[in-house]
Amino acid sequence: MNLNKVMLIGRLTRDPEMRYTPSGSPVTTFSLATNRYGQGPDGEKK
Repeated sequence: MNLNKVMLIGRLTRDPEMRYTPSGSPVTTFSLATNRYGQGPDGEKK
C-alpha cells in the first residue's frame, strides 16, 4: 500500500463530503480558504 501525506492549513468553507468510488475506496471533497501572502519586487510583503 502506498501512502501520501499532505498538510493543508486554512479554514473549511463548508462541511466535507465523503463518498465511495465504484471500487469501494473512500474519497472526501472539501473547500479550503487560505490567506495568500507573497513578496513584491521590492521584497515587501503583499
